[in-house]
Order: sequence, then C-alpha cells, then structure tokens
Amino acid sequence: MASHRSAVVLGEALVDVVHRAGEDSSTEHPGGSPLNVAYGLGRLEHDVALLTRFGDDAHGKLLSEHLAEGGVRLLPGAVDADRTPVARAEVDAEGKASYEFDLVWRVPETPLPADLALLHTGSIGAAVDPGATTALELLRSVRGRATTSYDPNVRPAFFDSPAAALARVEEFVAAADVVKASDEDLEWLLPGQDVEEVAHRWQGCGPALVVVTRGGAGAVAVSGAGTLHVPAPRVDVVDTVGAGDAFMSGLLHALAEHDLLGGEALPRLRHLGLGTLESLVRTAVASASITCSRAGANPPTRAELSARA
Repeated sequence: MASHRSAVVLGEALVDVVHRAGEDSSTEHPGGSPLNVAYGLGRLEHDVALLTRFGDDAHGKLLSEHLAEGGVRLLPGAVDADRTPVARAEVDAEGKASYEFDLVWRVPETPLPADLALLHTGSIGAAVDPGATTALELLRSVRGRATTSYDPNVRPAFFDSPAAALARVEEFVAAADVVKASDEDLEWLLPGQDVEEVAHRWQGCGPALVVVTRGGAGAVAVSGAGTLHVPAPRVDVVDTVGAGDAFMSGLLHALAEHDLLGGEALPRLRHLGLGTLESLVRTAVASASITCSRAGANPPTRAELSARA
C-alpha cells in the first residue's frame, strides 16, 4: 500500500484443470478470484498476503510457486488442508466452460497483521461455509481500522438459488467500504434489474464506493460524489480470464496511490470528488484491458499499468 501498510486478501486458492473438446490432455493453472487479486496486487508492488488454505501436494506447490513469483506472502496456516482445491473445467467446441469443484473451505485461525490497511474477500471464499461465515466476521471486525472490500464474483454452483445467493452477497456488501461486481453477477442475482439502480441501492447500504463492470462497455461507479460512467478502451481481446480480478486489483492499487486505504482514510473515501473517482476507475479499467490483451489471468506489472493508465 502507499503507506507501506499491509493488504490481506482472504479466500480460495485452487488449481484450474482445463480440458478442451477434442484434446487428449488437460492443462493446469493457478486460480481462484482471491488468489488472482492478491497476485495482481503483488505485481503492482504492494505488500500483500493471502489468507487461504490448500494442501501440501503437487497442486499446492504450483500455487505456492505462483504466489511467490508474484510477490505474495502466505499467512501462517495456509498449507494445512488434506488436499488442494481443484476446479475442473470442460470447454466445449464453442469455448464455453462448465465447472465441477472439489473444494472444502475453512479459514486458518491466523491473526491479521497489526498494520492492516486493507482486507479484501469475495467469490467462493465469501460463499461456502464454514469459511464464508468466518470471512464475514473478519470483515466486520476490522472495519473502521482498515478498508474492507468485496467482489461477489458469483459462482451459481455454490448456491441453491439466486435469492439465497443475494441474501449472502448483501451481508458482505453491507460490511464493505468498496464493492466491485460485474453486470453478469447482477443479472443472475437480480434478473432484469438496472445495474445502476442496484449499485445505488448497494451504495446506500454502507459502502463508500460501488463499481459495476460491464465488459466492453466499461464500468459504472457510484459514490457520494455521484454516478460516473467510464468507457473501456478498444483492445484486441485474447481472452477475458482474470479480467474482473485484474480490475479489482487495479482499483485497490489506485485507492492506495491516492492514499485512500486504511481506517483513517475512510472519511476521504466517503467524500471523493468526481475527478478522483474517474482516475480510480480508469486505472481499474486499464488493468482489466491489459489482462484481456493476453492469455490467461496475467495482470499488469506496475510499469505496464503506469504506461497505460
């Protein structure tokens, strides 16, 4: 973080095992939205740790090496699960993927850093119990002394219905200072509702800032300063893997660069000017765009983002 205080990302780290139609073999990649956000912050040269849980096995070694390469620390207790979570993806001839998850999610009983400036969570780590309940308790416990952020990144397979998912999502929204969601999240959770209206409603529940990404249409941000639409630049898209996570890490990076993280910064975060808000979201959009221009969850380095944003 800009003040050299630490950021913690809380949530799942898993291995994506991808099998494509017509191919005999599968490929394996580090995955999980929280892991990707932590990795993105690490590549942007922030002091970031991941609070997660996986196994001491071949898949776990893959995750550990990937995180170390990105400059992400693992908090104690991370490598103590029976096995590393796996998401198996079957990709059809049209490029559409269907997933099966082998995952048990519990949060290690590890104290958070005393100099905590940011606690971020989301996706499966904020959906699957018992870990999700612990994540919500931790978010609530640090609010006021650290900035809290949340990305629902909804995985429908882990919920009985959109209504059940919405109830859990809105608990986290109310506990977060910064919320980022995608229009796809909102369409599944609240079909047919206007995303801008949802963002306004959520912002009124407690967050200082709610941003909704809209793919190639850019993003809409809602804060006390008002509502802002930021377009996405034209980019030759290779794929969109990890784009939402790169948007999230880019947004958190921008908040740090503007000295808007940490409990003492919350009054400033709640009174953003539109110019600052636009700068924040443009940086996040640029981060996502860079990731879309190359294969896989490959977020930008600090130098790459500075050159683009």
